[in-house]
Amino acid sequence: MLPLFDEKAFFEKANVPRETKENICIYASLLQKWQKKLNLVGETTLPNMWARHFYDSFQLKELFDCRKAENLRILDIGSGAGFPGLLLSMLGLGEFHMVESNGKKCTFMRQVIRETGCNAVVHNERVEMMTPFPVDYIVSRACAPLDRLFDLGLNFIQPKTVCLFLKGQNADKEIEEARANWCFKIEQHTSAAQESGVILRVSHIKALR
Repeated sequence: MLPLFDEKAFFEKANVPRETKENICIYASLLQKWQKKLNLVGETTLPNMWARHFYDSFQLKELFDCRKAENLRILDIGSGAGFPGLLLSMLGLGEFHMVESNGKKCTFMRQVIRETGCNAVVHNERVEMMTPFPVDYIVSRACAPLDRLFDLGLNFIQPKTVCLFLKGQNADKEIEEARANWCFKIEQHTSAAQESGVILRVSHIKALR
């Protein structure tokens, strides 16, 4: 796991343009402000939020096809405080659709979008109740086991859809359980932000039942 590091260390690693840096700082400031009233992220993670939340989300950038960024549409399932989707939207990776059933968290995300102008839309509903539309990527962080994530995203998954899921030490068990109901290709990438964490890049997803 990355050691405790601050805003300066994050931006040294991220190396983003000035405008992007300003937007991420606005996001961080709003997170700290709203956290005092809402349980947006785990309270114990806040002192190390630049590693645990911001860099954890940022590292997904390398797994996107950035050549098509202007045309990409990405679905973020169980968005919570907006990680990873809102942070990635500030990097100009495409149009993000943030799906979150908690109304207060949706209000927070909409405030971030208003103040940063990032390319994201908030859907205050359950993903399985949404009218599906084509997406290039599905992302999720600390939302549900892999098998359940496939169920939740089933209506959005098309032949070329790629899923990027941030997972913890139970990733191998989740993959094994998911194979009982799904056929898929998978790559595992070691997380640069979480001890025992992995990023699952999943494609060619088909239900077996």
